[in-house]
Amino acid sequence: MSALTVTGLARSYGRTPVLTGVDLHVPTGTTTALLGPSGCGKTTLLRIVAGFDDPDAGTVELGGRVVAGAGRGVPARRRGIGFVPQEGGLFPHLSVAGNVAFGLPRRLRRDRARIAGLLALVGLDAALADRAPHQLSGGQQQRVALARALAPEPSLVLLDEPFSSLDAALREDTRRAVVDALRTTGATAVLVTHDQAEALSTADQVAVMRSGALAQLADPRTLYREPRDLDVAAFVGEAVVLDGVATGGRVASELGELALGRPCPDGPVRVLLRPEQLRLAGGPGVPARVCGVDFYGHDARIELQLSSGLRVSARAEGADLPVPGSDVTVAVQGAAVPFPAAPAVGRPEVPAPA
Repeated sequence: MSALTVTGLARSYGRTPVLTGVDLHVPTGTTTALLGPSGCGKTTLLRIVAGFDDPDAGTVELGGRVVAGAGRGVPARRRGIGFVPQEGGLFPHLSVAGNVAFGLPRRLRRDRARIAGLLALVGLDAALADRAPHQLSGGQQQRVALARALAPEPSLVLLDEPFSSLDAALREDTRRAVVDALRTTGATAVLVTHDQAEALSTADQVAVMRSGALAQLADPRTLYREPRDLDVAAFVGEAVVLDGVATGGRVASELGELALGRPCPDGPVRVLLRPEQLRLAGGPGVPARVCGVDFYGHDARIELQLSSGLRVSARAEGADLPVPGSDVTVAVQGAAVPFPAAPAVGRPEVPAPA
């Protein structure tokens, strides 16, 4: 397996820029998730790395070898890259074994033991080897597609939203099988997704793309807890954003006086909290009214309205939930993450701490 390094990558279609100088490094044996909304450039980046498209500027290096840019262009078939498309892309006229063996040298295509081992690697029984693709579930088809991609021991594996067409339960089982297979083989992998939870739970590092550029690259915990800006914060999870006034490492806000998770100059500031930090307190706290409860079984999202009229969301366990219309108090657990203040025009005054 090889490291992937993308430097200054740019691509436009006509007058429309799609990539605007992307720099990305994927260390050997790790998985990086490209996360972003539709149209942000993540699929174009994947296509250029795979060799299906050419950059206007910049380079792509695989294992220290330039495979795109700088006047060079290694054909896709010679890059040693495994590709798993969104729908699996299995050949309908071939059996499962035929699909898995497709990328192997001819002398190995009839090696049933090797094919059985590859199926086992992705969590499939060797008894499925003689079935046709249409006889498999969607999750099984995606696993076969991964086994096919891993069969020739590629330098890099690219996965283009491989779980998007699966239902929730099948999606989770398939995701786990894919992650286990990639880790077992020590594969270097890039996963394109628009699902935040999928990116955070699957990858060693997450690259958030926005308008053709890399907004932030970090490990999942850092990305969630210390986003570079509020746009990234809102994209990788639910965000509670408050205006406040910072003084001596604390901030006065509509949820009371809060501790700050990193140094911040005194003065107007915006702070980020996550909904799970908001606790419905039985004692001291800020008064609020419950506007709605979305029950998910294991937990629930509770919409609250503060006395100022501001609405915020809290996350709580699924037991003993308040009912809409009831009055509660809200306490904040943990520190808030500060960001530069929004323009003063139209910003409500922040009450002084009690």
